[in-house]
Amino acid sequence: MTSVLDPVLPEVAPPVPKKSGLGVLLSPVRGRLVVAGALQLLGALAALAPYVAVVEIGRELLGGGPADRGAVWLWVALGGIGFASRTACSAAAYTLSHIADADVGLLIRRRMADRLGRVPLGWFTERSSGRVKRVLSDDVAAVHHAVAHAINDLVAAVVVPVVALGYLFVLDWRLTLICLAPIVLWFAAVAWMMRDGSARMTQWSAELDRVNAAVVEFVDGIAVVKAFGQAGRARDRYRRAADDLARFLSEWAGPMRRMEALSTALVSPPVLLLVALGGGVLLAVEPAELIAFVMLAVGLGAPILALGFGAQAMQVATEAAGRIADLLATSELGRAADPVAPVDGRVEFDSVRFSYDGQTTVLDGVDIVMAPGTVTALVGASGSGKSTLARLLPRFWDVEGGAVRIGGVDVRRMSERELYRRVGFVFQETALLRTSIRDNIALGRPDANAAEVAAAARAAQIHERVEALPRGYDSVVGADALLSGGEAQRISIARALLSDTPVLVLDEATAFADPESEAAVQDALSRLVAGRTLLVIAHRLHTIRHADRIVVLSRGRVVEAGGHEELVAADGEYARMWRSQVVVRKEAR
Repeated sequence: MTSVLDPVLPEVAPPVPKKSGLGVLLSPVRGRLVVAGALQLLGALAALAPYVAVVEIGRELLGGGPADRGAVWLWVALGGIGFASRTACSAAAYTLSHIADADVGLLIRRRMADRLGRVPLGWFTERSSGRVKRVLSDDVAAVHHAVAHAINDLVAAVVVPVVALGYLFVLDWRLTLICLAPIVLWFAAVAWMMRDGSARMTQWSAELDRVNAAVVEFVDGIAVVKAFGQAGRARDRYRRAADDLARFLSEWAGPMRRMEALSTALVSPPVLLLVALGGGVLLAVEPAELIAFVMLAVGLGAPILALGFGAQAMQVATEAAGRIADLLATSELGRAADPVAPVDGRVEFDSVRFSYDGQTTVLDGVDIVMAPGTVTALVGASGSGKSTLARLLPRFWDVEGGAVRIGGVDVRRMSERELYRRVGFVFQETALLRTSIRDNIALGRPDANAAEVAAAARAAQIHERVEALPRGYDSVVGADALLSGGEAQRISIARALLSDTPVLVLDEATAFADPESEAAVQDALSRLVAGRTLLVIAHRLHTIRHADRIVVLSRGRVVEAGGHEELVAADGEYARMWRSQVVVRKEAR
């Protein structure tokens, strides 16, 4: 089975270069951050002017003779100018960096939304909702410190102490060394706390992902787990994840908190004040110079502590930037340079081979032809490749060998818009957006009017339920529209009906339906499949016994194909599955 439309495959868009994740994210605003850093440098230098002015005024007043009033007022003016300059420069620096942060956040979110709109749909099935949510929301917020604060805080935390210590060193190098002793001990304590920091942060990230995934799983699946009496088990999974996170945090943070308290006390104002006064008295430092040490040495702790907190926030931001860079580096689905539209709804799987990891083969040489308007059912044991094969048709992934065609056209040669105009799907995992019922149904046809949306809902046996909601079709899913599993499934069926695609993939669409709505879902499905080329994955064989063709998969290969009666008579894999399910159904009665 070949086609002249196969040979030229689409080019895959190159991923974003990963390099340093933070460096890539900051590159669009690097110039503004440099200007903000320069302004902060000027402000930090100007901030020392009032302290120098106080010392010099002290010299004039404590010099033993009459004070030079003109010199005193000159130093008062210089101190005031320094204070005003520091305030203006710092305000300008932080305003500039925060505007840059807003621009970076907007750019990152736009780039991620654009990238996620072009990655294979299977990428989302391989990742938990909590993990994706963390990158899209939490990690973008974590980058805030690196953009809005890191450079400005670093300049202030480094320049002010260095210049202050230089000034104090000129006044009295002996007392300066004494005042440095607590700061040296603080750096030693921080070095001890930072050991194994990278490994610990990686483990923290993994534990947090587990909690996020457990929360999202519990909230999204609450209707299902309650319908099957498994709410307690779902809560237990969340509780275990939370307990593991708390245990890890206690083991990690406990010793660090004690060391942090001790190190913070070393550079606290009272300790630094006692060191400066005690050293000054011991060395008999002049009163005016001692004033300088009392003011400047006591203030050394604040910027140094800010440097420590900033380093921790910077580490978090770097980790977050790495995860964002990983997402932006995700490979996209290939795009055809010259898209081709199929001529009909004929579907072909031609010698299809596929592997998720490039090592374990999931599908190996699968050949299936589905004529327009027929029903083809895929059956087989769990792990036989049924769902994988079905998801290759709407390009959740691309095949590694062979081809998947619609109307004689390789799906890789079709534009994304054309593909999803041709292929619809209703899977076990119902995905509804947190928006109105109307928008959820009209997702595939945003231009559909209210009458068309209502008609699709009627056909899907969900119209009356929607009308009973407080705001009808304007009710928002998850807010004023709390739907059961079967009701959500019928919303997705209404969506597929409205999209009106000629090819349809159904993956056991009643698997998560509550007992009361299974009959309604089955009735809705009977309307949905009429006249379409249908590929259905079945676990309950009695639901597909009238299919035009039943294909049996085992370990990624087609082992049987034919009608129900034909396969039962052949007494092969399908017949054994059929007999086992008949026995189970009889026992259940």
